[in-house]
Amino acid sequence: MYEMIEQQARRAVEELLEAAALKQGDLMVIGCSSSEMVGLRIGKGSSLEAAQAAFRGIYPVLQEKGIYLAVQCCEHLNRALIIEEAAAEKFGYDIVNVKPQPKAGGSFATTAWEHFDHPVAVEHIRAKAGLDIGGTLIGMHLKEVAVPVRLSLKQIGEAPILCARTRPKFIGGERAHYCDELK
Repeated sequence: MYEMIEQQARRAVEELLEAAALKQGDLMVIGCSSSEMVGLRIGKGSSLEAAQAAFRGIYPVLQEKGIYLAVQCCEHLNRALIIEEAAAEKFGYDIVNVKPQPKAGGSFATTAWEHFDHPVAVEHIRAKAGLDIGGTLIGMHLKEVAVPVRLSLKQIGEAPILCARTRPKFIGGERAHYCDELK
């Protein structure tokens, strides 16, 4: 089961990266319910093994492309985010003092903390794309305007997934002309 989760997570993030056209130095947010991946209700069966499998599928792909990963914690940490200290500095995010645990932050955030070089927690970000595994509600961490992205996959493990990319706002009305590459 964990190998399947790893493969599905890798495929999902690769497809999202292609659809979102992220560049080196951009930020992607991922919220992940390990409970949902193993077929339980969100928050009712945290699985460190499932979280680690998903992380193994996702993180190397992002590292290879130079994209920062922001991992959303659960509601017990007010959906704070775990990111690399370099990303917090680059984007000017204020660091807060908390360290996730499987039952307070979540297994995926705990896994990120253990694998990042210099992990820190922040309360707010504005990511260019996001992957929501299991209904973790990542929308508050995306830039305006979020555009749904449909992948060939509908779930990772037993968890439904939703993805989004962002684009600049269209302004100016009917006489305005828009840049096709920004849509």
